[in-house]
Amino acid sequence: MTRNESSRHALISLLIPSLLGGLQSGCAHRPPTASQLERLQGTWVGVVAGEKTDAKYTVTISGDSFHFHRDPEFWFRTTFTLPAGTDPQQLLATIKECAPGQENSIGKTVAAIFKIEEGTLILAARGDGDDETPTGFDATEDKGLTRYELRKAPPQGGGARAAK
Repeated sequence: MTRNESSRHALISLLIPSLLGGLQSGCAHRPPTASQLERLQGTWVGVVAGEKTDAKYTVTISGDSFHFHRDPEFWFRTTFTLPAGTDPQQLLATIKECAPGQENSIGKTVAAIFKIEEGTLILAARGDGDDETPTGFDATEDKGLTRYELRKAPPQGGGARAAK
């Protein structure tokens, strides 16, 4: 082996592990960072913007678990991810459990967007199995969009827990 071939071989042997490591990190699914998740953690209570009912919605977030609850007939337990680099920030929730009569929802993924402004979690999602991710928060312009406005509930002594 000539000196030139030896140098080339050494260079390749150094580059391949770096290249493979870079590819692996670029292809790997990255869970949300602790700081992204931290601001969502806890129990949030609120209403649907523009809805003329007294219905209260509770969202409890613990780790990557997202529990959405309106009443005993309308609730969902999900796990969620926060895709990196989305604007507005997306939240993808996969339904794991639900209220009786909603079983056809199990396994489906709901795409939503969210932001937190002045202590209010604003969450926008489409209903009725629409797979399209919302692009904005204005429910008056987008008739298929539901906009939830939720405030963080104070922590309870034994830990916050939404009723089923």
